[in-house]
Amino acid sequence: MAKPIPVVVVGPEYCISDHPVELAIVRKALALTKGNFKINDVNDNELFRMEVQWSLHDSRILRDTAGNPIITIRKKMRTIHSRWEVFRGDSHDKNDLLFTAVTSSCLQFKVKLNVFLAKNEKEEDPDFKLKGCFFKESCIIYTGHDKSKTIIAQMQEDTAVPSVVFEKTNFKITVNPNVDYMMVIALVIILDNIDTFVTKTIDRTDKFVNVLGSLGDS
Repeated sequence: MAKPIPVVVVGPEYCISDHPVELAIVRKALALTKGNFKINDVNDNELFRMEVQWSLHDSRILRDTAGNPIITIRKKMRTIHSRWEVFRGDSHDKNDLLFTAVTSSCLQFKVKLNVFLAKNEKEEDPDFKLKGCFFKESCIIYTGHDKSKTIIAQMQEDTAVPSVVFEKTNFKITVNPNVDYMMVIALVIILDNIDTFVTKTIDRTDKFVNVLGSLGDS
């Protein structure tokens, strides 16, 4: 029986062949720059940490525990759909582009992302797809270039882990063998940022509606 071909995007060191990879994501709402988004192993040992760089492109850098940059995630401005680019290390150079994630519609409560690897320049058919629900705190990632829709990773809220820090949320990611788990982490970070934007939009809309309602009652 032929061995499955590894799905390598960031690097072969992030592809584990003999067993699924279990990762835990810890997200703190109060930490705005460093440490608000950490990736741990199943034993709660920190593996990676996200650093936010506030700028026009709203960059996020994922670093290992030694501080070395692994990937940089940037939001592309002035596009119809929400578009994110993922680069190797802390680069913004086109030659270091790994993949691009694009929402399939402008406003949606259930996120659908089409993922195009750097070599897929025409972006006619996505290499991977992500579907996630904001309110159920879950998502699935699957292959996008065939009709089988093979699931390669899943995320769900980890209710078994108690939230001891104010406004801390824990998620569990399961990545199938031979799949680049760093790519999966990057997509979950992008989903989280879209989630934050939509949640704020909903909150502002609700406040606006409430104001209009109070004016109508007066």
